[in-house]
Amino acid sequence: MSLIDEDTPPPARRAGRAGGRQARRDMRAAPLTADVRPIKAGMEGGTYKPLSDSDVEKVNEAVLDVLENIGLSQATPTCVTACEKLGAIMGDDGRLRFPRQTVLETIKNANRSFAVHGRNPEHDMHPQGKKVYFGTAGAAVHVVDVEKNEYRESQLRDIYDAARIVERLDNIHFFQRPMVARDVENPLKMDLNTLYAALSGTTKHVGTSFTLAEYVPEALKMMYKVAGGEDQFRARPFVSNTNCFVVPPLRFAADACDVLEECVRGGMPILLLSAGQAGATAPAAIAGAVVQAVAEVLAGLVYVNALEPGHPAIFGTWPFVSDLRTGAMSGGSGEQALLTAACGQMANFYNLPGGSAAGMCDSKMPDIQAGWEKGIAYVLAGMAGTNIIYEAAGMHGSLMGFCLESLFLDNDALGQAMRCVRGIEVNETTLSVDAMRDVCVDGPGHYLGHEQTLDLMQREYFYPDLANRFSPKEWAELGKPDIVQMAIERKNKVLSEFFPDHIDRETDSWLRENFSILLPRGQMRP
Repeated sequence: MSLIDEDTPPPARRAGRAGGRQARRDMRAAPLTADVRPIKAGMEGGTYKPLSDSDVEKVNEAVLDVLENIGLSQATPTCVTACEKLGAIMGDDGRLRFPRQTVLETIKNANRSFAVHGRNPEHDMHPQGKKVYFGTAGAAVHVVDVEKNEYRESQLRDIYDAARIVERLDNIHFFQRPMVARDVENPLKMDLNTLYAALSGTTKHVGTSFTLAEYVPEALKMMYKVAGGEDQFRARPFVSNTNCFVVPPLRFAADACDVLEECVRGGMPILLLSAGQAGATAPAAIAGAVVQAVAEVLAGLVYVNALEPGHPAIFGTWPFVSDLRTGAMSGGSGEQALLTAACGQMANFYNLPGGSAAGMCDSKMPDIQAGWEKGIAYVLAGMAGTNIIYEAAGMHGSLMGFCLESLFLDNDALGQAMRCVRGIEVNETTLSVDAMRDVCVDGPGHYLGHEQTLDLMQREYFYPDLANRFSPKEWAELGKPDIVQMAIERKNKVLSEFFPDHIDRETDSWLRENFSILLPRGQMRP
């Protein structure tokens, strides 16, 4: 029981302390300069290892065995011709096999030093070593309408809205198309307008896909124009191609392979994406799902390097999980988090820029289930050192629904995850023996005003934007704020006030003259 009744007015001497508390809150709310921020894009992970060193070696040996002795079926003629130049062998059974030496030489010679550019250089990503970045992705066909507690079909405008929200959020580092524009029926128009909506909304790196190879040259014209010319785009390619070049298990996908070849010729980085589903299109064993995904992506790496040696390619192992009781996808499961972390670990083993998916929760709404599913996946994937983590923000319903409000909530959660990725710095200063001496021997017996505390207040600790840490009394005094309602209000504010001019008026006019652009002109106000 407290010695002081909570309803008793505090002594006057406490006013200074309260004022100091408010001053500290105001300081925390102020934007931080880059040198002070406790987290930033590209922090180093790698402290979490779901696979032992021995396990990694066993997975690698199994991968090489699969590629050399099982191979992949349904390779296109141009894929076969290209891969045979590097030593791949087309068997009488129609399977393209990749001898161990071919795979190892490809890994050795692959480009592992490229940047993943944003149009704004501040958003460039450098997926080398165990640096970690989080962003969006997916092909959701619905938008989560939080206020109505229902799903509706996603539209082109939603892609633009998501892009401009992501532009404003520090802990979402890139924007890969997260939804399908269901209101655009023509597939060419859909691909081009999806690209336009993304480029209009953000200067962060954009990832997108194309339905057919013949659509790629038209999209390249758009990208080259926005870049200021083909040479400028090739020097800093700010759009990558997400390419599902395989249909697991161990089969090439003809249309996607044709798209891949066009994108390589056009200078686009390639996300080599293998997305088997454990228990359905990949082995039910988690280790086996990792083996198959790694084998498929390494086959793609040979393919890309046969087309263009050293072409930028992201090692995109994205194995998903099935709920084996129903066969439904379970993107928010603990097994999914383990799979993603293990795939990140394998990319690190090969020292290849890697990308996997984490954060696509099963929960249909931004609720407590979404929180635990996302949080576990973020931390495991990030601490494993997965370089580029896709589908990390906004995704619900096992990839079926995308939630604009969740972008704000996930931005907070990703900040917390990145703080975990950063880890604990241990040195003479942080061990704090001198600070203990100052406080305990010579000082006031607490650290509240100590020089170290004031210095580390911003540098060492991450403070969420929406999540509140008030006492229950303060929370009640503030009207009992609800975090989802706060996210709704933040979304409405951004979408009503922020209309970026990322494509200048002259370029925009040229695009509209040469393509069927469906979003309104200019700032695209409602």
